[in-house]
Amino acid sequence: MSDFDIFIDETCHLENDHIPVMCIGYVKVPTSDDVYNNLKNELKEVFIKHNQNSELKWQKFSKARLDLYKELVDYFFQTPLEFRCVLVKYKDRLNHKDFNQGSHDNFYYKLIYYLLRVNNSVNSNIRVFIDVKDTRGKEKLVKINEVLENEFKEKTSFNYFQHLHSDHNIFFQLADFFIGAVAYKSRVASGNIVEPTPHKLEFINYLEEKSGFNLDEGTEPWETKFNIFDHQPKRRS
Repeated sequence: MSDFDIFIDETCHLENDHIPVMCIGYVKVPTSDDVYNNLKNELKEVFIKHNQNSELKWQKFSKARLDLYKELVDYFFQTPLEFRCVLVKYKDRLNHKDFNQGSHDNFYYKLIYYLLRVNNSVNSNIRVFIDVKDTRGKEKLVKINEVLENEFKEKTSFNYFQHLHSDHNIFFQLADFFIGAVAYKSRVASGNIVEPTPHKLEFINYLEEKSGFNLDEGTEPWETKFNIFDHQPKRRS
């Protein structure tokens, strides 16, 4: 039996924020045999080495921290940590009326399902932690649990859901950073960001080189280490 913790974060997820993409993703952490604590402590050592005392967030990207960011990428690809995200392009095409019972929230729950479904296995126990975004967190957790139970019945491996603040967990921060990079590259590619920040592009190029994938494109469905599911809503007629 394999045990994992999954830490989910999201960016550009608001319905009417005039940003053409959104991204929701996770970092998956094995929890057996003290692996979790070892990974957490090693990540903290990288932070300490680079005097990173504050929360790691894409929105706080600093040119002076490029060496830290690159070392975190190197570390990620040397460990059993996994990253997966759903990149939604052309957010303005979303048709909630016809496909999501008229609700952006329902679309959000679908994204969670598509994000997590590859992990379902009768041989796994998985705890899911989601970054706190708003006051309706408890309601959303109940709905997510309901959706997964309906889909997987008694065979679900997801047995625990909880909201946490991202500054309380280092794996949330890594998830935030990766989905931030994925969304930023897609915004640049779509022309939403006309004058991209050079040092952000330098980091994105480094992550693409290490992963072997373009961040604004999907990966093979069976990719497990660094997976991007490219979701493009159908153009409205």
